[in-house]
This record gives sequence, structure tokens and C-alpha cells, in this order.
Amino acid sequence: METRDSHFDLRGKVAVVTGCSSGLGITFAESLFKNGAKVVICARRENKLISVAKTLDPSGERVIAVKTDITVASDVNSLFAKTQERFKRVDILVNNAGTDAEGTPFAERIDDFDFENTVKVNLIGSWNCSKQAGIHMLSNGSGGSIINIASVAGLGGSKGMLSPGYAAAKAGIVNLTQNLAANWSDRGIRVNCIAPGYFPSEMSTFVRNNPAVTEHVKSQIPLGRFGEPRELIGTLLLLASNAGSYISGQTIAVDGGFSATVGARTPSEKVYKTWEQVLGGNKGTRIGKA
Repeated sequence: METRDSHFDLRGKVAVVTGCSSGLGITFAESLFKNGAKVVICARRENKLISVAKTLDPSGERVIAVKTDITVASDVNSLFAKTQERFKRVDILVNNAGTDAEGTPFAERIDDFDFENTVKVNLIGSWNCSKQAGIHMLSNGSGGSIINIASVAGLGGSKGMLSPGYAAAKAGIVNLTQNLAANWSDRGIRVNCIAPGYFPSEMSTFVRNNPAVTEHVKSQIPLGRFGEPRELIGTLLLLASNAGSYISGQTIAVDGGFSATVGARTPSEKVYKTWEQVLGGNKGTRIGKA
């Protein structure tokens, strides 16, 4: 009979975590490592990535860093080839890398290039990694767990707060999760999604540094506060380990109750004024009157 601790035991497992040069990616990699997994971390910023790897595992025996641009298929192919070469298998993928390149929540002010880049990193990048992870897991015949990191932004619309391309890409990740689970679960690959609410990260710095926006966001969270990175660990380990062996195709919101409310409030004029002051120029203003 399994003990409670053995449900979350990841010894003998190999995990790949994207977007590990900062933020939540580091939390995810550290959690998997502490629960016994060997971890391959990747990101575009090589110097930061190497520093993270040395901090997690000074010996270099169970953590390696691979510079990777997940929007480039050849980079992703190389990432998984190096993982296979070093650790002989792939059991877990955490698709964490993401960006919000649009720089404004106002759809009419978004540059086409920025919209495309946001979708490319968040959705296409997750697809590139999922495809290669799936190929390796299916070829090895031992199955595995793919954990996509979406956002509550992908669960519905938002007025004057979230960039449309970012939200649309995260919604795409939710559906991609369902489709991959439907196709791969019969061969042992579970595919699930975590949809975080507001957590400290590079992308949420603006929200946390501006009182009017912070007040607006917190007023919509039943728990009344932003999340702490450690509060994502339980869901991550559930989906990565045998504890979640019968969970596939699901999106779990970890958001303090944000997505449980009926609808989001319209931002106050203070919030719109904050966008105008901080973003500046066209990016910070709406066309026409509401």
C-alpha cells in the first residue's frame, strides 16, 4: 500500500521546465527537484538560466540548463534531444514560458507584430514543446505528464485590464490541453493545465506597483490578495505525480476564487488614468469614448 508521501515521489522521473530564468518557472523547477526529479530547465536568457541551475543543484548531477527559444522548432528539438541524451527519458513537461508583448489592454492600440509575438511565444511555443515531449514519451512507451501553464485570463473576457492576444493565447492553451489529452491519454500521457490568477512575476510587476490597479484587482479576488508562488506547488505536484494518475484534460484555476465570480468589474477612471500615465502615448489611451 502506498504511503501518503509516495504519491508525490518523483524519484526516477525527468522533468523539463520552460521559462526558468525567473519567476514561477524557478518555483516549479525547485519543487520538482526537491521531490526527487531530475530537471532540465530552459529559457532564452542563458546567463540567468545557468545561475538558476547552479543554485538549484551545485553538483550539476540532477539539474542542467539548456538555452532554448521555444518559438524555434529546431531549438525545441535540440532541447529534448539533449534531455534524452543526458537522462535517457522524459516524464514531465511544464510549459511555463510566456510573455505579454502587446504593452496595452486596448485592442485598438496593439501593434500587429506584438500580437503575433505574444501568441507565438505562449501558444505556438507550448505546442512545439508538447509535440516533442509527446513524441519522446510515446516512443519510450512509459507515458508521462504534460502540464501547461495558462492563466485565468484565458477563461473569459476582461475590460480594460488584460491584453487580448495574451488572453486569446492562454485560451488556446486550455483547448490544446483538452485535445492533446483526448489523443494521448490512451497511451499513458496525461495532459492538464494550471490557470494561475495574479501572482508575483515579471508580467505582473505593473499591477503590483500601481495602487489603483492593485486595488481594482484585489477587489475581484474573494481571498482579497495576490497569490504566493508556493501556493501553486500543490497543484503542480498533484498533476506531475502518481497522485494525479486519473486526472487528464483538466484546467485547474489557482486564483483565490477570481474565476468563481459572476463577472469582472469595469475598471475605475483611476485605473484608466494609471494606464495613460504609465504606458504613455497611444498605448495608454482608448480611441473614442466609452
